[in-house]
Amino acid sequence: MPQMNMVQAINDALATAMRSDERVVVMGEDVGKVGGVFRVTAGLFDEFGDERVIDTPLSENGIVGTAVGMALYGLVPVVEIQFSDFIWPAYDQIVNELAKFRYRSGGEYPAKIVIRTPVGGGIRGGHYHSQHPEAAFIHVAGLKVVCPSNPHDAKGLLLASIADPDPVLFFEPKRVYRAAKGEVPQGAYTVPLESAAIVRPGRHVTVLAYGAMLYEALDAAAKASAKGVEAEVIDLRTLWPVDIGTILESVKRTGRLVVVHEAPKTCGFGAELMSLVTERAFYHLEAPPVRVTGFDTPFPYTLEMEYMPLSHRILPTLLDTARA
Repeated sequence: MPQMNMVQAINDALATAMRSDERVVVMGEDVGKVGGVFRVTAGLFDEFGDERVIDTPLSENGIVGTAVGMALYGLVPVVEIQFSDFIWPAYDQIVNELAKFRYRSGGEYPAKIVIRTPVGGGIRGGHYHSQHPEAAFIHVAGLKVVCPSNPHDAKGLLLASIADPDPVLFFEPKRVYRAAKGEVPQGAYTVPLESAAIVRPGRHVTVLAYGAMLYEALDAAAKASAKGVEAEVIDLRTLWPVDIGTILESVKRTGRLVVVHEAPKTCGFGAELMSLVTERAFYHLEAPPVRVTGFDTPFPYTLEMEYMPLSHRILPTLLDTARA
C-alpha cells in the first residue's frame, strides 16, 4: 500500500468518489485551479473540469446555500470551507436548512452534503484560523460530525461520509495534515461511521481523544506507562453519533475516564461525553471523570502551545486520575 499523508489521502478519497459517482461535485473557495489553500483538491480540476470542481465566490453562506439546492436536485456536493473559523456565515444554512430537510420533507429530500473544513491550532493562525467548533454542530439534530486523526481513516471516513444519506461535517485537523503519515489502500474502502478505535490498550484509565490531540494523548500515555500507569487511548473518529459501546466497555474495565479536546472547556464535547458515561456507568467509576481541554478564551497567537492540551498538561491528569 502506498504511503500518504492526510492531505494526499483526502485528495485520493475525493478523486475515488468522483470517479465512481458522477453526481459528486466539489465546490468552495479556490478549490479548482489553485487546488485549495492547503492543496487538498489539487489536480481534481484538471481531471474533472469546471462543472464538477467549482470555484465559488467568497461567501460561505452562499456556498452552502447553493450546495443545499444542488443536493435537493440529486447531486452530492462536497463543500470545502477554507477554515472552520469561516463557517459561521453558513451556520444558518447548515442548522435551519441542511440539517432539517430530511425531516421537513418526510424523508423525500434528504439534502445529502459533506462539508469539509480544517480545524484546530498548531500553525500559529491565532483566533481567526485555529478554532475547533465541533460542539456547535454536534448539538444540531440531523447532522453527523467526523474528525479523523490519520490518513487511512481520513480516506475511509470521507468515503463513508459521502456515501451516507445524512449531511456530514467533516473536520480535518490541519496540524497533522502533513505530519501524520501511513499506509492507505488504493481504490475504494470505507471506515464505518460511529466506530471508535482503541489505539493503545490499557487497564488503569480510559482516555478519549480525536484529531490532532490523539497524538498528544498517546504521548502522555507512553510517559504515564513509564510511571506505572497504563492508559487505554480511544480515537473517537466519528464524534456524532459517538461509539458509546466501545467507550463504555473500556470505562467499565478501567473505572476511570479522561477526555481530551482542543476546544474550550465550557459546554465543549467533553462535557457530553462525561455525561453519557456517567449516566450509563456511574457505579463502575472509581474516580471523577476529568477533562483536559483548551481554555475559555479566544485562541491566542503567541501562547497557542500553552492553550492547547498538549502532552505536558495531559500527563499529570492521567497520573492523578489513575491513582485517585
